[in-house]
Amino acid sequence: MTNNHTIFSEHPGLIIVFGLAVLVMLLLDLGVFNKKSHEVSNKEAITWSLVWISLSMIFSGLIYNYAGATKFYEFQSAYWIEKALSVDNLFVFILVFKFFDVVNANKHKVLFWGIIGALILRAIFIFSGAYLIELTYLNTILEWFGTEGFKYNINIIMTLFGLFLVYAGIKSWSAGDDDDDEDYNNTRGAKLIRRFFSVSDKYDGDKFFTIENGKKLATPLLVVVAVIEFTDLLFAVDSIPAIFAISNDPFILYTSNIFAILGLRALFFLLDNFIHLFSKLTYGLAFVLSFIGIKMIISPFYHIESVYSLMVIGGILLLSVIASVMFPNKEEEEQAN
Repeated sequence: MTNNHTIFSEHPGLIIVFGLAVLVMLLLDLGVFNKKSHEVSNKEAITWSLVWISLSMIFSGLIYNYAGATKFYEFQSAYWIEKALSVDNLFVFILVFKFFDVVNANKHKVLFWGIIGALILRAIFIFSGAYLIELTYLNTILEWFGTEGFKYNINIIMTLFGLFLVYAGIKSWSAGDDDDDEDYNNTRGAKLIRRFFSVSDKYDGDKFFTIENGKKLATPLLVVVAVIEFTDLLFAVDSIPAIFAISNDPFILYTSNIFAILGLRALFFLLDNFIHLFSKLTYGLAFVLSFIGIKMIISPFYHIESVYSLMVIGGILLLSVIASVMFPNKEEEEQAN
């Protein structure tokens, strides 16, 4: 953790800029550029990826100008960590779409509403998490009981997060391709929709509801949205603790998280077409999770600067991509050809 000053109290103008930027871009995305469902081309995916990354970097420049270098580095670190960890999430999205036979033209709409849900859920996780962390410093708890604190101010929640991330990294390494055999009809998201709605066996374009024999039914596309939402919720359990290793400023964590997520739709379509270039990325992400977990555990005793964390994380991810290119999985290599 770096400091206790938050942008909320010191630079409220940045909050307005962030809110307007996200709102305007979402309205343009849904109401102008993607008003009708269509298959996203590589050119369009690359363009939107560059747009979202550029907006993120411009916003980080505003943070540097108004809040200083420390907040800037925190934003950059949290942004790229979330971006990297989200790639693993996209692998599962690809499997979900394949399992439910979602046509390419409808994928963008599913991802859009998945991201709307993520905006809400990430806000709940980040702001409640920041509040809990402030309450769980060991020295603060000891002071409540009139006891003198320790030399090292250990945070109980952060330590537990760190241990969990080390475990998640080890588990991710050994998980292999277990998701390939997942029955997504039996996941919580799918079961939730079927509990409240009767679901048709057929798609009706990009509609979430259809009429069959005079009866209103949910389409399988609504089931897919629910599965995507619950999948993102599960991945947030890894990614949210990871960014708390970077900063205790909820504004930095939320804005960096949301900018990273908003660019995921475009990244998804690139990843879907070039998945053979990332076959070893899961192993790289396992190392990243473990590294961040260790950083959180040792942070009361030794602080690793954000710039060095980025170097380590960037190096690991780069090596995993290089390994994917040099040693591709046979099945993925055949699909690519």
